[in-house]
Amino acid sequence: MEDEVVAAIGPQSSGIAHVISHVINELHIPLLSFGATDPALSAQQYQYFVRTTQSDYFQMNAIADMVAKFGWKEVVAIFVDDDNGRSGISALSDALAKKRAKIAYKAAFPSGSSISTISDLLVSVNMMESRVYIVHVNPDTGLSVFSVAKKLQMMGSGYVWIATDWLPSFLDSFETNSPDVMNQLQGVVALRHHTPDGNLKKNFISKWRNLKYKKSPNFNSYALYAYDSVWLIARALDTFFKEGGNISFSNDPKLRENNGSMFYYKSFKVFNGGEQLLQTIKRTNFTGLSGQIQFGDGKHLIHPAYDILNIGGTGVRRIGYWSNYSGLSTIAPENLYVKPLNASPNNNLYSVIWPGETTTIPRGWVFPHSGKPLQIVVPNRVSYKAFVSKDKNHPGVKGYCIDVFEAAINLLPYPVPHTYILYGDGKDTPEYSNLVYEVSQNKYDAVVGDITIVTNRTKIVDFTQPFMESGLVVVTVVNEEKSSPWAFLRPFTIQMWAVTAIFFIFVGAVVWILEHRTNEEFRGPPRQQLITIFWFSFSTMFFSHKENTVSTLGRLVLIIWLFVVLIINSSYTASLTSILTVQQLTSKIKGIDSLISRTDVIGVQEGSFALHYLIDDLGVAASRIIKLKDQEEYADALRRGPENGGVAAIVDELPYVELFLAGTNCMYRIVGEEFTKSGWGFAFQRDSPLAVDLSTAILQLSENGDLQKIHDKWLSRTECSTDLNQVDVNQLSLSSFWGLFLICGIACFIALSVFFFRVLFQYRRFTPETQSDVEDIEPVRTRRLSRTTSFMNFVDKKEAEVKPKLKRSSDNKQVSQSSESLPASPP
Repeated sequence: MEDEVVAAIGPQSSGIAHVISHVINELHIPLLSFGATDPALSAQQYQYFVRTTQSDYFQMNAIADMVAKFGWKEVVAIFVDDDNGRSGISALSDALAKKRAKIAYKAAFPSGSSISTISDLLVSVNMMESRVYIVHVNPDTGLSVFSVAKKLQMMGSGYVWIATDWLPSFLDSFETNSPDVMNQLQGVVALRHHTPDGNLKKNFISKWRNLKYKKSPNFNSYALYAYDSVWLIARALDTFFKEGGNISFSNDPKLRENNGSMFYYKSFKVFNGGEQLLQTIKRTNFTGLSGQIQFGDGKHLIHPAYDILNIGGTGVRRIGYWSNYSGLSTIAPENLYVKPLNASPNNNLYSVIWPGETTTIPRGWVFPHSGKPLQIVVPNRVSYKAFVSKDKNHPGVKGYCIDVFEAAINLLPYPVPHTYILYGDGKDTPEYSNLVYEVSQNKYDAVVGDITIVTNRTKIVDFTQPFMESGLVVVTVVNEEKSSPWAFLRPFTIQMWAVTAIFFIFVGAVVWILEHRTNEEFRGPPRQQLITIFWFSFSTMFFSHKENTVSTLGRLVLIIWLFVVLIINSSYTASLTSILTVQQLTSKIKGIDSLISRTDVIGVQEGSFALHYLIDDLGVAASRIIKLKDQEEYADALRRGPENGGVAAIVDELPYVELFLAGTNCMYRIVGEEFTKSGWGFAFQRDSPLAVDLSTAILQLSENGDLQKIHDKWLSRTECSTDLNQVDVNQLSLSSFWGLFLICGIACFIALSVFFFRVLFQYRRFTPETQSDVEDIEPVRTRRLSRTTSFMNFVDKKEAEVKPKLKRSSDNKQVSQSSESLPASPP
């Protein structure tokens, strides 16, 4: 700095970059670092710091995407306890949180630690649950980590090792690596900065290797970034001078001498053109050995990408890529930049050979070998002990839920030592919400029992797959309904009766209209004709009508109507039979809605979530609800009723209610439908892998029938009918028959239309033409009345009387037309 420099390239260490960045900020000297990957070195804090490599921020996002792809939820971070290590792991934690994963443990060790220190660290790590290790260290200590892991047998099947870019950078620096080193790294997955294989890169490496005056090492990615950094500042200076920039320095009044310091601060000069040169660097764009050198937002190189490598045998195999543009992919990132993002093949990798030479994706989690068994809390119930209860024998608890849990545990591919801890004093059933809360606070590892999966609980713990369906129902006292003398009216609703009666009369009138002109049985005095209409209509109900139909239209309407009557009669008979023969059970309470609308007292089970659900979700007053302990209190409260200090109904979950009804010989009934849908599951601490594995085991129990066998062992199969209000169920409404009535109505309409068109045609032919002259001199109103009267009289006439006159009228008209067509006789 004393020599008045205008730019600096380096350093390779993030720790030194932190120190130097303070100086270059003050002196306005751009610092181009090809090796400082610490995400904490931000452009906002250090204005003149320019990173010519990729930040670890992107590398940690690549690792998080891999963790999410393989379905792991927890990882262990092994890192050197320095600024670079801590900042990188902090970025990893943020990236994992976006994927709903986390760092279970941060295993940090000082730089330059001894083998014994690293060994102690890995021994403690191996006692934990997670088997996914992220190694973010330096090359000098990184190999020691794998060497110790190999000795501790931590490089076998079931383990996952992911190394950051330090490992490929070390391996790429040598043309060949020691077999001992490669043997320690079998199955490791590592990330390397992606540098496209362009012609410029290939030609440079070829020339470098052909140098004859020395044995040249291989290039790693940092060497390529260093080479491009030199060219970057060279191009920027060339542009700087072409744009009129000049080199000048000035003293900084902020810099003062410090007694005893080895630095002579007064000799430091501020570069006056630093800001201009910095802006020139930021807008420089060219293609280098490492790819396109161009800066985007935040002074990061654009298109951050990594190769994903898998170490196996004596070499390294590339299994895919990661880029900030398309995520995981088997296609090189530079080939994807020209494609739309939604067309990019995301989240793909080639198969990985994991430690232990297996291609099966490791579970990433095992039960810890710490010797501490799983602490499982169990509710100490005082009722419904078939589900879960205290037992004098080992393991201290028994019941349906315990057997399901034990059967699921036995299906896991690894042992799970566990002990049961009873919760509650045995006098009162404990609050299940408190049980779940204490699990969420890490007081217990899990809770096993009849725990309902509800929304509030899923926010603080993880539940397994439900092993029993459940839902809240209403159970109450029901009475047998006595037979009524008016039971014969119940098969149909009022609307159905009314519409049926109207159609009987309507069809009778239609048939009378169609038969009146041709059938003697439908003629006579008005009083007799009205009686005929009603008699014919209602006699069709029993198919006992004595009047015959002679017209085609009348027969068509009658056939369709008799079919409708047949359907109605059959349905009425079936419904009435059911009403008179099936036992009818009724209750004043029809379901949860009618129960809420009343003011009667409601019973709930002690410790159940139903209490809070009724109060918080349904708005039932707390004063209306009382807690009941067991089945005896259920039966006693229902028997006494609200008038005698009991309850009108009980709201509880279906499994409890079914067990209660079976124990009372079905003296009570469920009314209405289930108004909630839920299930019972086992609750574990958040992100516990056991919840996922046990869910798979429960599904397996369900598929092979073992779950049903456990159910039959503990729970009664006695079923109580829940059908109430059979009268309402069997009543037939208009909605079931409107299609038949519609068909009949359409047939009647068509028949009447054809009939009136035919009669109108006959009337126009029958009416004498001479009337037209008379009508011309009559008033309009009188003429209309006369026509209507004449038409009605014509309709009332027999068709047999009209036809001869129509024939004579037609013959006279033909004679008249023929006489008019003859030529006049000569005079």
